[in-house]
Amino acid sequence: MTTSTAKIIVCDGDQTGQELLIEALRAMTPELLGVPLEFVHFDLSLEKRRATNNDIVREAAEAMVETGLGLKAATITPPERGGVGSPNRLLREGIGGSVIVRTGRRIPGVTPVVATNKPIIVIRMAVGDAYGAAEGREGESGSFGEVAWRTEKIERSTCRFVAEYAFKAASQVGAMVYGGPKWTVSPTYEGMLKEEMDAASARYPGVAYRPTLIDATYAGLLTDVHEQTLVIPALNRDGDCLSDMVLAMFGSIAGAESVLMSLDENLHPQVAMAEAPHGTAPTLEGKNVANPMSMLLAQAALLDQAALHLDYPAYQVAAERLRSATLEGAAAGVRTFDLGGESTTSGVVDDVIARLKA
Repeated sequence: MTTSTAKIIVCDGDQTGQELLIEALRAMTPELLGVPLEFVHFDLSLEKRRATNNDIVREAAEAMVETGLGLKAATITPPERGGVGSPNRLLREGIGGSVIVRTGRRIPGVTPVVATNKPIIVIRMAVGDAYGAAEGREGESGSFGEVAWRTEKIERSTCRFVAEYAFKAASQVGAMVYGGPKWTVSPTYEGMLKEEMDAASARYPGVAYRPTLIDATYAGLLTDVHEQTLVIPALNRDGDCLSDMVLAMFGSIAGAESVLMSLDENLHPQVAMAEAPHGTAPTLEGKNVANPMSMLLAQAALLDQAALHLDYPAYQVAAERLRSATLEGAAAGVRTFDLGGESTTSGVVDDVIARLKA
C-alpha cells in the first residue's frame, strides 16, 4: 500500500462549466476529506485552445497519462467547420480512452420522470464512430444537388472493451446487460459491437443478457418497468445521446457524473478522467443558480479511482463521504431550481462542506 498524493490534472473550461468547477473544488480539499491532494490546472477554455491550436489539450492529455487522474469542466465545442473542434475527442484519443461510464440513479427527494428506481449504467465507446470521422461535401454549395458524406470507423478492440466492461460491471452489481446497436440494419459495422456483446455473454453466463436494438432500447427505457439495474453497452454516438436521456430520466442531466477510462487488457483503469456530462449552460453564467451536483459527484468518482490507482483505501472513504454529503443535501431539500429547489450553486456547495465538517 502506498500513501502517495493523488495528483489530479484539472482541465479548466468555459462559461458555467468553469464556474461549477471552481465551486465544487471548494469541497475537495485535504482538510475536508482527510487525504493528500495536488491539483495541476490546464486552461482548456475556447480562447486558449484557439490560441495554441489545441496544443494545450494535448499537453493536458499527456499530463493525465503520467498521473492517471483527471478532472474536467464543461467546454465549448464551436460549430464552425475547420475550427478547433471538440477537446473531449482529443483528450480521449490522447489518453487512449476506450470506455465512458455514466450512471443514472435516483436523486433523493426528486421524483424520476419514469417509474424506475434502479440505476441505469451506460457504457459508451470513448473513441471512433461519428466522432473524428472523415467528412466532406461535394457539389455546388447550397445547391439542391449538394452532397454531404462521412466515413465512420470503429475498432474491434474498442468494441471488446465496451462489451467486456459492461458484463464485468453487471456481474459486480447484479445487473442485466440490456440494449445494443442497430445490428440488423448494419450487420458489418454496428454488428461488430453485437458480436463482442454475444462473446462476452458467453464468458459471463451468470449475467442476465437482453440484447435490444437501439431504437427499441430508447422505447423500453421510457415504457418498461425494469426491476433490476441495467447496464447498456453502446456505440459512441448512440451512447452520447442515450446517456443524456438516461440522466434526464432521473431528474436532471446535472445530477450524475461521467468517467472516461483508459483500460489495460485486464480491464484495469490506467487513466481516469471524471467530468460533469452537461454543457456550459451560457444562459446561466454568472447567475449562481446552476446545479453543481454532477461536478461534486465527478470528484467523488475520481477519488474512487484514486483509491485503485494508488492502492490507498482512504481515498475511497473520502469518495463516499463526499458522495454522501452531496446526496444527503439533496434529500434535505438543498437543491437548485432544476431539481425543484431554491438553493444557489454556492449554497449547495456550502451545505456539502458543512456536512463534511460535521
